Amino acid sequence: MSESENKADIVPIRMGRNTGFQFECHKDVSCFTKCCRGIDIILTPYDIIRLKKKLELSSEEFLAIYTEPHLFEKTDLPVVTLKLLDDEIRSCPFVRDEGCLVYDDRPTTCRYYPLGVGNLSHGEEGGDDDKDFFFFVNEPHCKGFEEKKEWTVESWRADQGVDIHDEINAGWTDLIVRKRSFPPNVQWTPKAKEMFFMACYNMDAFKRFVFESPFLTKFDVDEARLEKMKTDELALLEFGFLWLRDVFFLKEDENKLFKPKS
Repeated sequence: MSESENKADIVPIRMGRNTGFQFECHKDVSCFTKCCRGIDIILTPYDIIRLKKKLELSSEEFLAIYTEPHLFEKTDLPVVTLKLLDDEIRSCPFVRDEGCLVYDDRPTTCRYYPLGVGNLSHGEEGGDDDKDFFFFVNEPHCKGFEEKKEWTVESWRADQGVDIHDEINAGWTDLIVRKRSFPPNVQWTPKAKEMFFMACYNMDAFKRFVFESPFLTKFDVDEARLEKMKTDELALLEFGFLWLRDVFFLKEDENKLFKPKS
């Protein structure tokens, strides 16, 4: 496969949730698993939770073995991408000729394929259809579009479990969109970026930060929420999103959920 064939051609046609298309991927399609090579996959916070549990690894272990850190373009926020194999075609570490080893816990980007998703700037008015838009990731090698299975964007999202991923990751997406609306000259300190990385991607370290540091002597947090966070990583993740929003994006006179103790 040539370098030009490796690069996805993003078709600039905006799709809504009810837009229809034909697509199916299965072992009998001649290009099966080719889309799992030569790719760049940003991992969402929920992706990391699912994958580390599947592989029975801690957050630190998973991040060290399977990811690479980057700064997200236009926001200067830290994100992580899946570390690909050092082979000629930059394969996903979980792909085999017969399919994906972690299919039930595959990343959000893989679930969306062959669709991509975008969001408008934070603070724009409108309903959900105005805030979300979708597009085809049209790769020349993909034969899935020749299959006859019919979908709408919404039915594809539900079938692939993307709607659940999007719901859980909504707070993270909101943080990125909020930061993107900042003027380019407004930069976060390295310490702020470290905090964002920990609260979004390293649940083990963030849990220690909340429960084993002086954190709870400085902020008022509801006891019921705290108890749930001790055993529920999704509750801890949601708390991290909300806390980052309070600290970095809300002004002092706005209605913050977690106020410093007097």
